[in-house]
Amino acid sequence: MNDDEHEDPLAKWLAQFGFETGSGMDLGRLVSQLQQAMQSMSGRTGASGIDWKGARSAARQVVAGLGPDPAPNEQNQRKVAEADRLAGLWLDQTTSFDQVERPAAAWSRAEWVERTMGSWRTVAEPIVTRIADALASSFGAQFAAAEDAPAELGQLGAMLTPMLRGAAGSMYTLQLSQAIGQLAGEVVSGTELGLQVMPEPQVVLLPANIAAFGEGLGLRDEDVLLYLTVREAARQRLFANVGWLAPQLLAFLEHYAREITIDVAAITEAVEVDDPSALTPERLAEISEQLQGRLFSPTQTPEQRSILGRLETLLALVEGWVDEVTATTVTKWMPQASVQLAEAIRRRRATRGPRERLFSTLVGLDLSPRRVRDAANLWAAMTEARGAAERDAMWAHPDLMPTAEDLDDPLRLLDPDTHDHVADEMDVALAQLLEQAEQERGESSD
Repeated sequence: MNDDEHEDPLAKWLAQFGFETGSGMDLGRLVSQLQQAMQSMSGRTGASGIDWKGARSAARQVVAGLGPDPAPNEQNQRKVAEADRLAGLWLDQTTSFDQVERPAAAWSRAEWVERTMGSWRTVAEPIVTRIADALASSFGAQFAAAEDAPAELGQLGAMLTPMLRGAAGSMYTLQLSQAIGQLAGEVVSGTELGLQVMPEPQVVLLPANIAAFGEGLGLRDEDVLLYLTVREAARQRLFANVGWLAPQLLAFLEHYAREITIDVAAITEAVEVDDPSALTPERLAEISEQLQGRLFSPTQTPEQRSILGRLETLLALVEGWVDEVTATTVTKWMPQASVQLAEAIRRRRATRGPRERLFSTLVGLDLSPRRVRDAANLWAAMTEARGAAERDAMWAHPDLMPTAEDLDDPLRLLDPDTHDHVADEMDVALAQLLEQAEQERGESSD
């Protein structure tokens, strides 16, 4: 029997990283060395395990692979500024919210990545923590089950959690970077996603993506730009004037992320520890590719469903309000084009546009386009019944906002007295039907 057959599997793994081990080794000291080694392998990461500098660079590479991304020239900037001025005049007549102070701007895709990168930390960092915990659990279980494994390996998963956070960060950073880069290639404006990812309230348009959006519509470029500028200007007015809105959306996302259940079975299947020395940056990238769309468990807890419902309702109310305000604003001035462009936006949502794919990729959350239609209908009914000022006044406090039940039944909100009267009539009619059925059953038994 040769020496290889008696080789300590832990020592063999450590040797792959340049550690010389012998008998009586200090496992705690070696774990500390391993953490330093893994951090060196994974790049510069913060406490979250995410290398944000690397994520930005990777997202830029994704953008570069999408095709030409010229910096907007002076003509682009002038057209956006003119569209914003006209959109501002129109919106002043249809919403009570003030314009944002910063001048409108045209950005390239790369500039959108650079300017919005800081906004992704709130969403991403809790998810990396959950993946790291799942990795630690998976590794610990596999080490403990390994044949002829020393007892120390059974405890290694828990002890290596800080190190594994770096590995989880590397895995998730790849997905995050690809998602952000792909979004940059599609979003037509700064906050089309429905989140305030801008560093400051500002109307921003992406001319390269707007040109792609307008292809095949048969409309003038000026009309497409103006319509999308009205949408973005309305959304920025909402975020700028409703101070609680952007923090509330991010808080919901962070809370949802903290409650995410990682699919440990998928990770266990992808991460084999028969040869732990293979856990290199290259292998982590391969694992991340294998786990695309499989990181999150499809089973949701009751708390997750509650958070999801509240988040989805608020996102729908934001986009529904933008739909309604935009329709009210532009229909008078460009009736034919506004119908075509509104339909193009609806098709974009129905075919999983950038907003829908973002939430699915980052937190495994599927949004329903139907809820946006429900919200737009509610805001339209509110505008018709009470006017724009009272409609916008509902954003003054979260407690005043319509609920999911209001989206299902706008009459609850618009005319509660009539709603209660109709409900009472339905209850009476139902009671009469039940009583009649009971009598018929009695007669039949006789």
